[in-house]
Amino acid sequence: MSTLYSIGHGNKSFDEFDRELRSFDIQYLIDVRTKPFSKWNPSFNQEILKYLLQGNGYTYVYMGDLIGGLPNDPSCYTDGHIDYSKVREKDFFRKGIDRLLTAAEKELRVAIMCSESEPEKCHRSKLIGQELLKHNIPLNHIVGIGKSLSQETVMAILTKGAGTMTLFGEETFVSRKSYM
Repeated sequence: MSTLYSIGHGNKSFDEFDRELRSFDIQYLIDVRTKPFSKWNPSFNQEILKYLLQGNGYTYVYMGDLIGGLPNDPSCYTDGHIDYSKVREKDFFRKGIDRLLTAAEKELRVAIMCSESEPEKCHRSKLIGQELLKHNIPLNHIVGIGKSLSQETVMAILTKGAGTMTLFGEETFVSRKSYM
């Protein structure tokens, strides 16, 4: 099984983004944004991004409908916040995770991408990374050229070293923002 990677485009230029991906020999970019557009950084609008990636030798795959951070299913929300424990139970999410597990099994050089540049603030770590850990698949978060943070390090940053479990053994992560 190989390591999978995560990256956020933030306000990077495409060239900087490309250099970061190349520094980890990424071949496949999986877009996990539910809405694959950026009003602040048009190079990361889905069609432009797909074109730029393909022109630079990457394969672009969209999976925001499966493992995106803003599911369309209203039962995934609690008090307006996305409840990641509810998302984990959904068939669409399981299908997306299964595809990532297959990529790891095939040892593909994959990075999942969202817009948030700080992995501790993104569903890439709180939802996807935690689920991959349950399957013993490491997710490393690219934070610069040749620089990455392990899933465990990102979770320690997020929880200020307290870990990810409650006294009852369940994760308590929800989205930072209210969406409903």
